Amino acid sequence: MDLSRLRERFVEYRTVVEPDRDTAEWWAGAPSVCRDDAGTFWMACRMREGDSPRGRRGYEIRLLRSDDGERFEPVHGIRREDVPIPGFERPALLFDPVTGRFSLYACGPYDDGPWCVLRFDDAASPTEFVASTAQPVIAPEAPTANSRFNVVVGYKDPFILRGPDGLHCFAIGYDRAERTYHFRSLDGSSWEQVGGGPALDLGGWHTFYTRPACVLPLGAGYLLVYEGSHPTWYDPVYNIATGLAWSADLRHFIDLTPDEPLLVSTTPGHYLTWRYSHWMWAGGALLVYAEVARPNNTNEIRMWRLALA
Repeated sequence: MDLSRLRERFVEYRTVVEPDRDTAEWWAGAPSVCRDDAGTFWMACRMREGDSPRGRRGYEIRLLRSDDGERFEPVHGIRREDVPIPGFERPALLFDPVTGRFSLYACGPYDDGPWCVLRFDDAASPTEFVASTAQPVIAPEAPTANSRFNVVVGYKDPFILRGPDGLHCFAIGYDRAERTYHFRSLDGSSWEQVGGGPALDLGGWHTFYTRPACVLPLGAGYLLVYEGSHPTWYDPVYNIATGLAWSADLRHFIDLTPDEPLLVSTTPGHYLTWRYSHWMWAGGALLVYAEVARPNNTNEIRMWRLALA
Protein backbone atom coordinates (compact mmCIF):
# COMPACT_ATOMS: atom_id res chain seq x y z
CA MET A 1 0.00 0.00 0.00
CA ASP A 2 1.32 3.47 -0.94
CA LEU A 3 0.85 5.21 2.40
CA SER A 4 2.37 8.51 1.30
CA ARG A 5 -0.19 9.12 -1.45
CA LEU A 6 -3.08 8.25 0.84
CA ARG A 7 -1.73 10.50 3.61
CA GLU A 8 -1.65 13.42 1.20
CA ARG A 9 -5.44 13.26 0.97
CA PHE A 10 -5.62 14.11 4.69
CA VAL A 11 -3.65 17.36 4.65
CA GLU A 12 -6.58 19.79 4.35
CA TYR A 13 -9.25 19.53 7.04
CA ARG A 14 -12.09 21.38 8.73
CA THR A 15 -12.41 21.66 12.51
CA VAL A 16 -16.01 20.75 13.37
CA VAL A 17 -16.03 20.55 17.20
CA GLU A 18 -13.59 22.22 19.60
CA PRO A 19 -13.17 21.58 23.35
CA ASP A 20 -15.18 23.80 25.67
CA ARG A 21 -11.91 25.23 27.01
CA ASP A 22 -8.68 25.78 25.09
CA THR A 23 -6.76 24.36 28.05
CA ALA A 24 -4.53 21.29 28.25
CA GLU A 25 -6.40 18.01 28.81
CA TRP A 26 -9.75 19.49 27.66
CA TRP A 27 -10.81 17.51 24.61
CA ALA A 28 -13.63 17.23 22.10
CA GLY A 29 -13.55 13.87 20.40
CA ALA A 30 -14.71 10.30 19.88
CA PRO A 31 -17.20 11.19 17.10
CA SER A 32 -19.92 8.87 15.87
CA VAL A 33 -21.87 10.09 12.84
CA CYS A 34 -24.98 8.89 11.02
CA ARG A 35 -27.33 10.26 8.36
CA ASP A 36 -31.12 9.97 8.42
CA ASP A 37 -33.44 9.35 5.49
CA ALA A 38 -33.90 13.12 4.98
CA GLY A 39 -30.15 13.53 4.47
CA THR A 40 -29.49 15.25 7.80
CA PHE A 41 -26.21 14.40 9.54
CA TRP A 42 -26.15 13.71 13.27
CA MET A 43 -23.10 13.38 15.50
CA ALA A 44 -22.58 12.08 19.01
CA CYS A 45 -19.24 12.92 20.60
CA ARG A 46 -17.53 12.85 23.98
CA MET A 47 -16.65 16.12 25.72
CA ARG A 48 -13.78 15.77 28.21
CA GLU A 49 -12.47 18.01 31.00
CA GLY A 50 -8.97 17.99 32.41
CA ASP A 51 -9.53 18.08 36.16
CA SER A 52 -10.94 14.67 37.18
CA PRO A 53 -8.80 11.51 37.44
CA ARG A 54 -7.93 9.96 34.08
CA GLY A 55 -10.67 7.63 32.92
CA ARG A 56 -13.32 9.79 34.59
CA ARG A 57 -13.02 12.98 32.54
CA GLY A 58 -15.76 12.49 29.93
CA TYR A 59 -18.46 14.79 31.29
CA GLU A 60 -20.97 14.85 28.41
CA ILE A 61 -22.15 13.03 25.33
CA ARG A 62 -22.97 15.92 23.02
CA LEU A 63 -25.45 15.51 20.15
CA LEU A 64 -25.05 17.75 17.11
CA ARG A 65 -26.91 18.30 13.82
CA SER A 66 -25.69 19.30 10.35
CA ASP A 67 -27.21 19.78 6.92
CA ASP A 68 -23.93 19.25 5.03
CA GLY A 69 -21.80 17.08 7.30
CA GLU A 70 -19.34 19.93 7.86
CA ARG A 71 -21.06 22.59 9.98
CA PHE A 72 -22.52 21.11 13.15
CA GLU A 73 -24.70 22.75 15.78
CA PRO A 74 -25.28 21.23 19.25
CA VAL A 75 -28.88 20.18 19.88
CA HIS A 76 -28.74 18.01 23.01
CA GLY A 77 -26.40 16.77 25.71
CA ILE A 78 -26.31 13.89 28.17
CA ARG A 79 -24.31 14.75 31.29
CA ARG A 80 -22.54 12.08 33.31
CA GLU A 81 -24.34 13.03 36.53
CA ASP A 82 -27.72 12.49 34.87
CA VAL A 83 -27.14 8.79 34.11
CA PRO A 84 -25.39 8.73 36.66
CA ILE A 85 -21.91 7.52 35.68
CA PRO A 86 -18.40 8.63 36.71
CA GLY A 87 -17.41 9.42 33.13
CA PHE A 88 -18.01 8.67 29.44
CA GLU A 89 -15.78 7.58 26.61
CA ARG A 90 -16.79 7.03 22.98
CA PRO A 91 -20.49 6.86 22.08
CA ALA A 92 -22.07 5.13 19.06
CA LEU A 93 -25.03 6.69 17.22
CA LEU A 94 -27.14 4.77 14.67
CA PHE A 95 -30.17 5.49 12.50
CA ASP A 96 -32.53 2.65 11.59
CA PRO A 97 -33.99 3.28 8.10
CA VAL A 98 -36.74 0.73 8.71
CA THR A 99 -38.14 2.20 11.93
CA GLY A 100 -36.94 5.78 11.43
CA ARG A 101 -35.62 5.80 14.99
CA PHE A 102 -32.17 6.43 16.46
CA SER A 103 -30.09 4.31 18.83
CA LEU A 104 -27.40 5.65 21.14
CA TYR A 105 -24.73 3.65 22.95
CA ALA A 106 -22.16 4.85 25.46
CA CYS A 107 -19.52 3.32 27.69
CA GLY A 108 -18.12 3.82 31.14
CA PRO A 109 -17.77 2.30 34.64
CA TYR A 110 -21.49 1.79 35.27
CA ASP A 111 -22.95 1.40 38.79
CA ASP A 112 -19.52 1.19 40.48
CA GLY A 113 -18.73 -1.82 38.29
CA PRO A 114 -16.35 -2.50 35.40
CA TRP A 115 -16.31 -0.63 32.11
CA CYS A 116 -19.18 -1.75 29.90
CA VAL A 117 -21.17 -0.69 26.85
CA LEU A 118 -24.51 0.98 27.63
CA ARG A 119 -27.60 1.53 25.52
CA PHE A 120 -30.15 4.31 25.94
CA ASP A 121 -33.78 3.87 24.96
CA ASP A 122 -34.25 4.52 21.24
CA ALA A 123 -35.68 7.89 20.23
CA ALA A 124 -37.42 9.49 17.26
CA SER A 125 -34.71 12.18 17.22
CA PRO A 126 -31.24 12.53 18.82
CA THR A 127 -32.70 15.51 20.67
CA GLU A 128 -34.92 13.13 22.66
CA PHE A 129 -32.51 10.63 24.26
CA VAL A 130 -33.11 10.31 28.01
CA ALA A 131 -30.03 9.96 30.22
CA SER A 132 -31.67 7.84 32.93
CA THR A 133 -32.62 5.05 30.48
CA ALA A 134 -29.02 3.82 30.03
CA GLN A 135 -28.54 0.10 30.68
CA PRO A 136 -25.49 -2.15 30.16
CA VAL A 137 -25.65 -4.44 27.11
CA ILE A 138 -22.01 -5.60 26.77
CA ALA A 139 -20.17 -6.27 30.03
CA PRO A 140 -17.27 -8.53 31.07
CA GLU A 141 -17.94 -11.77 32.86
CA ALA A 142 -16.91 -11.93 36.49
CA PRO A 143 -13.51 -13.67 36.80
CA THR A 144 -13.41 -17.09 38.43
CA ALA A 145 -10.68 -19.21 40.00
CA ASN A 146 -10.18 -20.88 36.61
CA SER A 147 -10.14 -17.67 34.54
CA ARG A 148 -7.25 -17.14 32.15
CA PHE A 149 -4.65 -14.62 33.23
CA ASN A 150 -5.64 -12.26 30.43
CA VAL A 151 -9.39 -12.32 31.07
CA VAL A 152 -11.20 -9.24 29.77
CA VAL A 153 -12.09 -6.97 32.69
CA GLY A 154 -13.88 -4.21 30.75
CA TYR A 155 -15.31 -3.20 27.37
CA LYS A 156 -15.50 0.31 25.96
CA ASP A 157 -15.52 2.56 22.87
CA PRO A 158 -18.02 0.69 20.66
CA PHE A 159 -18.30 1.11 16.92
CA ILE A 160 -21.55 -0.43 15.64
CA LEU A 161 -22.65 -1.08 12.06
CA ARG A 162 -25.47 -2.90 10.32
CA GLY A 163 -24.36 -6.00 8.43
CA PRO A 164 -26.23 -8.56 6.35
CA ASP A 165 -26.68 -10.78 9.42
CA GLY A 166 -27.50 -8.19 12.07
CA LEU A 167 -25.66 -5.55 14.05
CA HIS A 168 -21.92 -5.84 14.56
CA CYS A 169 -20.08 -4.13 17.41
CA PHE A 170 -16.32 -3.73 17.50
CA ALA A 171 -15.19 -2.59 20.94
CA ILE A 172 -12.06 -2.32 23.03
CA GLY A 173 -11.60 -5.17 25.46
CA TYR A 174 -9.09 -4.59 28.24
CA ASP A 175 -7.11 -7.69 29.25
CA ARG A 176 -3.78 -6.13 30.39
CA ALA A 177 -3.72 -4.42 26.98
CA GLU A 178 -6.43 -2.84 24.84
CA ARG A 179 -7.42 -5.14 21.99
CA THR A 180 -10.17 -5.37 19.37
CA TYR A 181 -13.20 -7.54 20.21
CA HIS A 182 -16.18 -8.32 17.98
CA PHE A 183 -19.83 -8.88 18.96
CA ARG A 184 -23.03 -9.53 16.99
CA SER A 185 -26.68 -8.83 17.81
CA LEU A 186 -30.09 -9.12 16.18
CA ASP A 187 -31.85 -6.59 18.40
CA GLY A 188 -29.11 -4.24 19.60
CA SER A 189 -29.46 -5.28 23.23
CA SER A 190 -28.46 -8.96 23.39
CA TRP A 191 -24.91 -9.43 22.11
CA GLU A 192 -22.75 -12.50 21.57
CA GLN A 193 -19.01 -12.50 21.03
CA VAL A 194 -17.75 -13.51 17.58
CA GLY A 195 -14.66 -15.69 17.79
CA GLY A 196 -12.81 -16.75 20.90
CA GLY A 197 -10.43 -13.81 21.21
CA PRO A 198 -9.31 -10.53 19.68
CA ALA A 199 -10.42 -9.87 16.11
CA LEU A 200 -7.15 -8.02 15.44
CA ASP A 201 -4.28 -8.52 17.87
CA LEU A 202 -1.18 -6.61 18.90
CA GLY A 203 1.68 -6.49 16.41
CA GLY A 204 4.07 -4.36 14.39
CA TRP A 205 3.89 -0.68 15.35
CA HIS A 206 0.76 -1.28 17.49
CA THR A 207 2.17 -3.63 20.15
CA PHE A 208 1.03 -1.51 23.11
CA TYR A 209 -2.63 -1.07 22.06
CA THR A 210 -4.66 -2.30 19.09
CA ARG A 211 -8.14 -0.78 19.15
CA PRO A 212 -11.07 -0.60 16.69
CA ALA A 213 -12.08 2.78 15.31
CA CYS A 214 -14.46 2.14 12.40
CA VAL A 215 -15.59 -0.46 9.87
CA LEU A 216 -16.26 0.84 6.36
CA PRO A 217 -18.17 -1.36 3.87
CA LEU A 218 -16.42 -1.59 0.51
CA GLY A 219 -17.49 -3.02 -2.82
CA ALA A 220 -15.53 -6.10 -1.85
CA GLY A 221 -15.27 -6.75 1.86
CA TYR A 222 -14.77 -4.31 4.69
CA LEU A 223 -12.08 -1.86 5.74
CA LEU A 224 -11.30 -1.97 9.45
CA VAL A 225 -9.88 1.35 10.55
CA TYR A 226 -7.92 0.51 13.68
CA GLU A 227 -5.76 2.53 16.04
CA GLY A 228 -2.91 1.74 18.33
CA SER A 229 0.38 2.73 19.87
CA HIS A 230 3.88 1.44 20.58
CA PRO A 231 5.45 1.11 24.06
CA THR A 232 8.39 3.31 23.07
CA TRP A 233 6.14 6.28 22.20
CA TYR A 234 5.58 9.23 24.50
CA ASP A 235 2.52 8.44 26.70
CA PRO A 236 1.28 5.50 24.56
CA VAL A 237 -1.98 5.33 26.53
CA TYR A 238 -3.18 8.52 24.82
CA ASN A 239 -0.69 8.95 21.99
CA ILE A 240 -2.73 6.94 19.49
CA ALA A 241 -2.23 6.63 15.72
CA THR A 242 -4.39 5.01 13.00
CA GLY A 243 -3.91 2.11 10.56
CA LEU A 244 -5.98 -0.07 8.24
CA ALA A 245 -6.95 -3.73 7.95
CA TRP A 246 -9.21 -5.56 5.47
CA SER A 247 -11.74 -8.36 5.87
CA ALA A 248 -13.94 -10.30 3.48
CA ASP A 249 -16.32 -11.51 6.18
CA LEU A 250 -15.90 -9.38 9.35
CA ARG A 251 -14.33 -12.43 10.99
CA HIS A 252 -10.79 -12.56 9.63
CA PHE A 253 -8.64 -9.46 9.15
CA ILE A 254 -5.45 -8.74 7.22
CA ASP A 255 -3.32 -5.87 8.56
CA LEU A 256 -2.63 -3.49 5.66
CA THR A 257 -0.35 -1.20 7.67
CA PRO A 258 1.75 -3.51 9.88
CA ASP A 259 4.97 -1.52 9.76
CA GLU A 260 3.89 2.08 10.36
CA PRO A 261 0.69 4.04 11.01
CA LEU A 262 -1.31 5.47 8.16
CA LEU A 263 -2.34 8.68 9.93
CA VAL A 264 -1.00 10.81 12.77
CA SER A 265 -1.68 14.41 13.75
CA THR A 266 -0.02 16.93 11.45
CA THR A 267 -0.03 19.51 14.25
CA PRO A 268 3.34 19.96 16.03
CA GLY A 269 3.47 18.86 19.67
CA HIS A 270 4.28 15.93 21.97
CA TYR A 271 1.19 14.02 20.84
CA LEU A 272 0.64 12.55 17.37
CA THR A 273 -2.88 11.46 18.35
CA TRP A 274 -5.24 10.70 15.41
CA ARG A 275 -7.91 8.40 16.79
CA TYR A 276 -11.60 7.58 17.28
CA SER A 277 -12.23 8.10 13.58
CA HIS A 278 -15.53 7.50 11.80
CA TRP A 279 -15.49 6.95 8.00
CA MET A 280 -18.69 7.03 5.95
CA TRP A 281 -19.89 7.27 2.35
CA ALA A 282 -22.03 10.30 1.52
CA GLY A 283 -22.85 12.17 -1.69
CA GLY A 284 -20.23 10.48 -3.83
CA ALA A 285 -17.47 11.21 -1.33
CA LEU A 286 -15.82 9.63 1.66
CA LEU A 287 -16.31 11.67 4.83
CA VAL A 288 -13.88 11.11 7.69
CA TYR A 289 -14.21 12.46 11.23
CA ALA A 290 -11.51 11.99 13.86
CA GLU A 291 -10.26 13.21 17.22
CA VAL A 292 -6.86 14.83 16.62
CA ALA A 293 -4.26 16.43 18.88
CA ARG A 294 -3.60 20.18 18.87
CA PRO A 295 -0.26 21.73 19.97
CA ASN A 296 -1.29 22.53 23.56
CA ASN A 297 -2.46 19.03 24.55
CA THR A 298 -6.06 19.70 23.65
CA ASN A 299 -7.94 17.57 21.11
CA GLU A 300 -10.55 18.60 18.55
CA ILE A 301 -12.77 16.84 16.03
CA ARG A 302 -11.61 17.33 12.46
CA MET A 303 -13.36 16.39 9.24
CA TRP A 304 -12.10 15.50 5.76
CA ARG A 305 -14.12 15.17 2.57
CA LEU A 306 -12.30 12.90 0.11
CA ALA A 307 -13.63 12.97 -3.45
CA LEU A 308 -13.70 9.55 -5.07
CA ALA A 309 -12.61 10.77 -8.51
